[in-house]
Amino acid sequence: MTVHAIKLPILRMPYPVRVNPYLLALREETETWAREMGMLDSGEAPSARRAIWTLNQFHAMAVDQLTAWALPDASLTDLRLNHRLNLWALAWDDYFASAFKRTGDLTGAQAFTARLHAFLPPEPGARLPEPTNAVERGMAYLQQRLFPPRMAHWQQGLNRALARYIDAGVQELANSRAGRVPDLIEYAQFRRESFAAYTAPYSVELSTGARIPEQIRHSRAFCALLDAFMDYMGMANDIASYQREVHDEHDVNNLVIVLQTSLRITVQEAMRAAADLVTARLRHFEHLIRSELPPVVQRARLNHGERIELEAWLRGACSFLSGLHAWYAGAPRYAPADGPFQEQRTSTAAVPVGEQCVSAS
Repeated sequence: MTVHAIKLPILRMPYPVRVNPYLLALREETETWAREMGMLDSGEAPSARRAIWTLNQFHAMAVDQLTAWALPDASLTDLRLNHRLNLWALAWDDYFASAFKRTGDLTGAQAFTARLHAFLPPEPGARLPEPTNAVERGMAYLQQRLFPPRMAHWQQGLNRALARYIDAGVQELANSRAGRVPDLIEYAQFRRESFAAYTAPYSVELSTGARIPEQIRHSRAFCALLDAFMDYMGMANDIASYQREVHDEHDVNNLVIVLQTSLRITVQEAMRAAADLVTARLRHFEHLIRSELPPVVQRARLNHGERIELEAWLRGACSFLSGLHAWYAGAPRYAPADGPFQEQRTSTAAVPVGEQCVSAS
């Protein structure tokens, strides 16, 4: 069965999409930074820098749209910063796939990744190496700007999440070279790393300005909520990117392939099972907000200000998921070459903030 014969499911998303009012401003400048970093082909004379994308490839990603959908409440400054972080993550992904996955160069991938770790220091103020490519150049730029005083508490956690993201790429390549499809239970945790999902709470905080109250941050209910939040992202992406990863990149690290192999079912059955699993994780996220988090909040005796911050963060998390869902459904990056990706597109009409997420109070 070819990928074009597989019916791709339309995933459930209960949270309406809202659009950041600074989308047009972001769109006007979206090429500038990518060109400065050497990620985007300048279209001019040949350069010693190796560009990652052509202009058509760059616009097909619609990263400005993704960022504006996922972070509807961010200021222009915060939206711009997160947009560049998103661009960097995709630049790493596409560069790694082109330079190492398509060639099977595991030794080169390991050397590239080891060097990139030097651009993710655990402590602020560390001296970085001189960048030699667009991926290193982009991360060196971001390290100077990702941690303003109000976000300084993220220095170790975010760089650790980014380190897990790039390390997962090496493991994905090793799996593909060996023809080793990950075990289903192993894959759930691994996908959070390989999707850079551990960076998403940072993006939500950056967008909303709201911190998760320390009294509940490490509670069982909130940790489970974060797991469900992250699982939806990566697993839904596996459905959207099935053609790109499995047929174009010959990757075995995809939920559909994992389910097909683990359960010994057809690709179409595995696609349906993947959609069911993604929906189950989203329903669990909703259940935790509605039923399990409120008692935790009560026991922690959060004050009014802390409850307001938690509500703002949760609304931001819901927007983040709806923005990703809309991007998967609409970005040309995920569309089959011979037709639209899905039968239905997600509306981008603005909706009232209060309608987007269930209260945890």
